[in-house]
Amino acid sequence: MIVSGIKFEKTNKVYYFDGDGLILKEDDDVIVETSYGKEIAKVVFASKDVPEEEIVQPLKKVVRVMDKEDYITLEENIRLAAEALDRCETKIMEHGLDMKLVSSNYTFDRSKLLFFFTSDGRVDFRELVRDLAGEFRTRIELRQIGVRDEFKMATTLGMCGRTTCCRSHLSNFNPVSIKMAKNQNLSLNPTKISGVCGRLMCCLKYEDDNYKILNKDLPRLGDKVKVLENGKIGEVIHVNILRQSVKIVIRDKDDVEIINKKTDEIKKLDKNEKNQGKGKHKDGLKSHKKEHIKKDIHTKANANKRGKKRDKKHDRHK
Repeated sequence: MIVSGIKFEKTNKVYYFDGDGLILKEDDDVIVETSYGKEIAKVVFASKDVPEEEIVQPLKKVVRVMDKEDYITLEENIRLAAEALDRCETKIMEHGLDMKLVSSNYTFDRSKLLFFFTSDGRVDFRELVRDLAGEFRTRIELRQIGVRDEFKMATTLGMCGRTTCCRSHLSNFNPVSIKMAKNQNLSLNPTKISGVCGRLMCCLKYEDDNYKILNKDLPRLGDKVKVLENGKIGEVIHVNILRQSVKIVIRDKDDVEIINKKTDEIKKLDKNEKNQGKGKHKDGLKSHKKEHIKKDIHTKANANKRGKKRDKKHDRHK
């Protein structure tokens, strides 16, 4: 089925619309019919053949390409929405509601006025809606959004100095976990891995699959490994994921050696090798204890002999 791809101002998601025979070009500003009324959007692609199972029915139509009068109406709607935002903030204070107003938006035909807000919990705003409907004489909708959506609506710079991903290109918020930061060997300091919204940065997801592959054959910190060159066994104290190398400390009695090796120059010890090492260590401890016990017995025997000799000399003196 031939459709047109349309994107709205505050979202990056592309929606399918029926071009209705209009001559559309990429980046054209158009007026489309939505469930909220007529709204302004931008053409991403003019026409594309899309399987019908990917299309959400009923397919809405593109009404027309915007003209000069439409742009004048748009500027007026923006001005009125800003005034409505200030008035709504005043009403929220009057009702004592625990909510933070983010933005307001008129549909193009002003059939509906939408307010977006954030709050820690549920808010009973029925009385507020009645007051706003009586003042603006149109349908009112208050929509609660999350913290990420709040910053998605604003043009904000991220830690990298670029516009935040959610604003510039992300159409959906993919799940991000602290495990992704661990996989990339990043600092787990919240200020280092959190975005301006206070949540984990979305970009942690981008390279996570690559890091999973790179980490697959790498030993972990504290693992015992064998150096293939000389057969020495050491402990991993540092891992460089991108260079695929590790830093190893080798302890031989009183000597300590620290070396850097590539992953193909070492071998991770399997369970049998580790157990053998533990067994040797235990056997060494047992033999050391036996020797220590023998020395104690020998020392006590000598002490007893010396004690008997002193007793005999003492008896003779008497």
